[in-house]
Amino acid sequence: MEGEKEVLEPMSPSAQYLKSSALSLTILGVLEMEEDIDDSKTMSLLKDLFLPINPRFTSIMVTDKKGARKWKKVEVNLEDHVNVPTFPSGMSVDYYDECFNDYLSKLATEQFPQDRPLWEIHILKYPTKNAAGNIIFKLHHSLGDGYSLMGALLSCLQRVDDPSLPLTFPSLQSSTGSGARRSSFLRRIPRVFTGLVHTAYDFGWSLLKSTSMKDDKSPIRSGVDGVEFRPIATTTTSFSIDQLKQIKSKLNVTINDVITGVIILGTRLYMQKTDEESCKSNTTALVLLNTRAIRGYKSVDEMIKPNSDTPWGNQFAFLQVPLPKLTQSKLLDPLDFVKKAHRMIKRHKNSAAVYLTGKFLSFIRMVKGHEATARHIHATLKNTSLAMSNLVGPIEPMALDNQPCKGLYFAVAGPPQSLSVTMISYVGKLRIAVTSEKGFIDQNKMKSCIEYAFEVIYKAAIEV
Repeated sequence: MEGEKEVLEPMSPSAQYLKSSALSLTILGVLEMEEDIDDSKTMSLLKDLFLPINPRFTSIMVTDKKGARKWKKVEVNLEDHVNVPTFPSGMSVDYYDECFNDYLSKLATEQFPQDRPLWEIHILKYPTKNAAGNIIFKLHHSLGDGYSLMGALLSCLQRVDDPSLPLTFPSLQSSTGSGARRSSFLRRIPRVFTGLVHTAYDFGWSLLKSTSMKDDKSPIRSGVDGVEFRPIATTTTSFSIDQLKQIKSKLNVTINDVITGVIILGTRLYMQKTDEESCKSNTTALVLLNTRAIRGYKSVDEMIKPNSDTPWGNQFAFLQVPLPKLTQSKLLDPLDFVKKAHRMIKRHKNSAAVYLTGKFLSFIRMVKGHEATARHIHATLKNTSLAMSNLVGPIEPMALDNQPCKGLYFAVAGPPQSLSVTMISYVGKLRIAVTSEKGFIDQNKMKSCIEYAFEVIYKAAIEV
């Protein structure tokens, strides 16, 4: 009995929120392989590289006698976690592409068995339009956020050019100059008062969005109950990082501002093409913000150290960004979407509303428990129209067991929303995955609108 107690570890509050009866989120990471997949070393790689990364990969969720949820270490049967589906042989690439999309959609709706650790690997050894084969990593969000899980995945990969060298990443430093940090005390006083006003407004608005104030139903928000249990569809597109940097430099904003502006404009264009009246609808995006004080990925060993400034787990917050309504004047100046995204994100980051919202969630947990907190987060997601999250990937081509990776992307399954947009950079490209409620959103039209939005914003920025 004593031995069993020793292997029970407390679950973080965020892990409990993200694996509850009200909310259950799963991350699907896709590695696109350049050559036919050789999976002969899969079990040894998982045993020697993947499982030792973090104890959560060998643990299940349990509830102790006091009702507290804990992580319990168990023996892992690797064969239970590895799936290699078979499809009819000798078919066309288009056929296997459809098989892959259907498989990914089915995988997103399937729940993890409760008696196993919350991860799976699916190896699809069939050619698609984008790859010679695909490896899908399915991991429950309670294991960690995108930053943690990306760090875990990258620890299993090597550089193609020189496996002895570590992967490197683009700089995450802000474009704000040092002169801004040397502002005098007197110049900062008005900012303090403005920040207080913004904090009060943003926090109050956030509470309303999580309770009574819902976005309008629109071509990107069905608003139906149980949307998180419906099948999903995912399509991807890519943009040049160099072109994104050109826009950033021309407008003196951040890469994140540019991406957000492109997605907002593309979304509004899709809404207009589907239903012209929806241009006037109240629509809100949840932009995921990593709350760690970081300048790049750290090793897993660094993340799991006590008091690490880049801790493992779920360290994020949502910024609620209202989508500007699409008008003829805005269409004539597409850069306005990037500039407005810059102003809104900067304002929210300078506000303490994110901090207060975190404290409010802690208060709900203390008073009503983690299930009530999960219901509050669920309502926040359900009452808005889409979620956006962005990760930074490596600059150099990488390989898994000396097998080169052509590309990678990720999607999130389980949010009560009809649309989510996830992004990750890799070897000079930004890969964008659009995941939506299957049959409700026209994936090809949405993809075309986002690509068009990028083209007009890039063209306008170059002409500035």
